[in-house]
Amino acid sequence: MGGYTLYGAEVSYFTGKARAYLRWRGVPFQELPATQAVYRDLILPNVGWPVIPVMTTPDGEVVQDTADIIAIVEAREKLRPPALPETPVQRFVAELLHLYADEWLTLPAMHYRWSYNEDWAYAEFGALSAPEASRAEQYEIGKKNGQRFKGALPILGVHAETIPGIETSYEAFLAEFSAHLEAHPYLLGARPCLADFAFIGPLYAHLYRDPASGELMKRLAPRVAGWVERTHAGETGTGDLLAGDAIPETLEPILARQMREQFPALVETMRLFEGWAAEASPGTFLPRGLGEIWVEIEGARGPAQARTFPLYRLQAVTDAYDAMDAGARARADALLERVRGAPLKTFRLPKRLVRTNFRLALA
Repeated sequence: MGGYTLYGAEVSYFTGKARAYLRWRGVPFQELPATQAVYRDLILPNVGWPVIPVMTTPDGEVVQDTADIIAIVEAREKLRPPALPETPVQRFVAELLHLYADEWLTLPAMHYRWSYNEDWAYAEFGALSAPEASRAEQYEIGKKNGQRFKGALPILGVHAETIPGIETSYEAFLAEFSAHLEAHPYLLGARPCLADFAFIGPLYAHLYRDPASGELMKRLAPRVAGWVERTHAGETGTGDLLAGDAIPETLEPILARQMREQFPALVETMRLFEGWAAEASPGTFLPRGLGEIWVEIEGARGPAQARTFPLYRLQAVTDAYDAMDAGARARADALLERVRGAPLKTFRLPKRLVRTNFRLALA
């Protein structure tokens, strides 16, 4: 099989995730830039809203979400090793880190881009949308397009009040990930898995590639920069995941950070979702946001929108937990206790979510 086409951009968070996976998987694919014509002729008619990356399969199927891109290629190609760990606790942790990368590392990624790399980002967006235009024209086009992304900062919880905490947390995360990479070349062992590809989204496209944040990463965490280069290039690694379904102890500071920062925001979002879902019928599409919550990061506190998509990623985490047998669950519970994530053991959405027609809906 072959003939996949990925429509995206180097500047795009989630294109980096999909690209790294496809390179690692080793399937034949081409990447084409998501120009204005691609949005007009492919993305908007099929997906219904402007988003990248989008992938087409050899059969012409259009796939939008990166988790769906990975799942569909895995199912079609049936190659080994799988991207998603096969053992239960590693699968659970991979989904946890997937949630963290996709839906929380957005805060430092977006902050550093639009606080320190804004003009550079406008030029990048313009060159992507209008490659034949002059640099001055590209900048103006990019500024118009980029304002939509910059406008997401307060939605995510990036404000003057939270920025000091976001920067402190990100630099601490770089130190924690660096310490992990001293012992293990990838997140769960000697080869990449779903968690690594998810981390590439923020860490390559925004925090490595953008000039000011890239300089910061290379200066503070050269091991992380090296991991970004290897993983984005599609390196397969030199071995396998840790034996015995083990989780590296060096990941525990990162998981503890996730539980301390992201989990409370998910709890608040779920409470708003519960009220909304009580009045909604199966098949109802979810709004992208449900109101206001508060996020707290390293003592800095500010408002954010209760975005619904993180609940869908969270559902994959709790599904992985619920699929465990008693022995695996006991090991997962011990890990959760150590990282102060014990409430996750019983945290469940009141109604299940599905994706249909490229949108999130009640099952």
